[in-house]
Amino acid sequence: MGAVTPPKQDRSRATRRRLLESAVACLAERGWSGSTVSVVAEHAGVSRGAAQHHFPTREDLFTAAVEYVAEERSTALRGLRPRGRAEAVAALVDLYTGPLFRAALHLWVAASHEPQLGGRVVDLEARVGRETHRIAVELLGADEAVPGVREVVQGLLDMARGLGLANLLTDDTARRARVVTEWTTLVDRVLAPPPRA
Repeated sequence: MGAVTPPKQDRSRATRRRLLESAVACLAERGWSGSTVSVVAEHAGVSRGAAQHHFPTREDLFTAAVEYVAEERSTALRGLRPRGRAEAVAALVDLYTGPLFRAALHLWVAASHEPQLGGRVVDLEARVGRETHRIAVELLGADEAVPGVREVVQGLLDMARGLGLANLLTDDTARRARVVTEWTTLVDRVLAPPPRA
């Protein structure tokens, strides 16, 4: 008795996912100019025809990749389970220094030159940004009713994004660790509950 072949729909879904994962990997490794449909198809181990069946144009492929990256980043965010603020700050920074964020950066750059991609990336990043902020508030135990707290949380996320940018060019691990320590102290000081009277 031969091996059981998965249903066509399951194979199609698996091919689509491989193409999206490959699009993200190619963007992270090669940038926009080096990430053609042919390159992505080869990386995914599928024919160009199969890739074009799922994504008729390059913009279709990379728009779907934007959505995939956004969903994967959201999933990673929702999966964070830090113990205390120091771990929460470090975990948020780690999200911005990994391959998903690297791929997102390449998409941002591509979107700034590709009108077909631009609006889609802006909309998705706005959604991911709102969700990231909301989850950061939860992880940090922040009360945004307190003046200045919202800005501190946003500042933390902006700083993490900046560290992710710096990480594109060089391994910034040692400096990043010192910055994270200082930001943890700052966040703790701002978010600490007021002393009881």
